[in-house]
Amino acid sequence: MEARRLTKMALLTALLCVSAWISFPLPFSPAMVTALTLVATLTGLLLSPKDTLIVFIVYVLLGTVGLPVFVGGTSGLGKLLGPTGGFIFSWPVAYTLLSICKGKSRSFLSYSWRSIAITIPVVYIFGVAGFMIVTGTPFWASLPIVMLPYIPGDIVKCLVASWLATKIKIQ
Repeated sequence: MEARRLTKMALLTALLCVSAWISFPLPFSPAMVTALTLVATLTGLLLSPKDTLIVFIVYVLLGTVGLPVFVGGTSGLGKLLGPTGGFIFSWPVAYTLLSICKGKSRSFLSYSWRSIAITIPVVYIFGVAGFMIVTGTPFWASLPIVMLPYIPGDIVKCLVASWLATKIKIQ
């Protein structure tokens, strides 16, 4: 059983690393549109809270020590302390919280509303706060740069991840 659990965790960590490379920038923002959000949500929905937390800690540590696993193939402490570092710090919190609150029912509706209501606010609280601290940009000016344009896509990615999580048979 332990080998199966570790394999699931390793596969989802690898998917996080790969999905971060699937990204493109928006011309007005340092943040990027990425497939990472979809895989992160899927991780929170498929794994236990403890395993989710471990996966995200490993992912952040891999990027911190220099492996190019952050969005756009970036890495390093500079990325963590840069304008989008708050987003990276949010992931262990947001997706572990999703895993805790996902409920017992593997239903698309339940997974969808929980992933949208939990992860999007937590990620953006950390992300906007980090952006404001690093750049000195006021709150209302930060929202159209690092939050508002990304919310519709994040909702769609939560819906896709919720659908996938109900279809994947993981034990």
